[in-house]
Amino acid sequence: MEAKIYNQEAKEAGKVVLPESIFGLNWNADLVHQAMVSSMSNKRANTADSKDRSEVSGGGKKPWKQKGTGRARHGSRRSPIWVGGGVTHGPTNERNYKKKINKKMKAKALFTVLSEKMRNGELIFIDKLNLSEMKTKNALGIMSAFAKELKNQRIEDGRKPYIHLAIDENDVNVVKSFNNLPQVDTDEMRNLNLLQLLNHKYVFIVNPEKTLEFLGEKLN
Repeated sequence: MEAKIYNQEAKEAGKVVLPESIFGLNWNADLVHQAMVSSMSNKRANTADSKDRSEVSGGGKKPWKQKGTGRARHGSRRSPIWVGGGVTHGPTNERNYKKKINKKMKAKALFTVLSEKMRNGELIFIDKLNLSEMKTKNALGIMSAFAKELKNQRIEDGRKPYIHLAIDENDVNVVKSFNNLPQVDTDEMRNLNLLQLLNHKYVFIVNPEKTLEFLGEKLN
């Protein structure tokens, strides 16, 4: 399987041979869903916590005597039916949201999404990015050059990012130049994960040779 490599002017600069084991897999919705749920659960912050009736303050004395008042009997102000009382079956920070998934399944799910994006023309390879200075104008010029591949969607409009730029190394000029583009997220290729692929329509990969080495390590 071959794919085109572009330069930052969106002109063809060569081709790269892609392994079928990474970019030629069939779609597997069940596997991708399982890996996605696992990733989202593992990212979940265990901060929600409520107090039950044994943790709230007050309630040391019976509100009123058991009989003779004409009112319903109550034994404590900590009761869940009282204002300021404990919460029944509320969230607790002792709960563990972690979901384990095998490394091979996690890697295959990543490759499955890469394969699907490859089939849909949503995976774009760039040989390298050279920005001599930190300017958003330069970053916008690069993305605008790929208007045909992006189906003429405007880069500067919208709120939710739909482009993920996976760079081969942490270049300050590149990162800060793209930071002001609301539709582009930038991160190093070594941090590429399933949620990034699913949350962005297009993926730009810089230095595909180095990327293939990284993905090959995951495969092995």
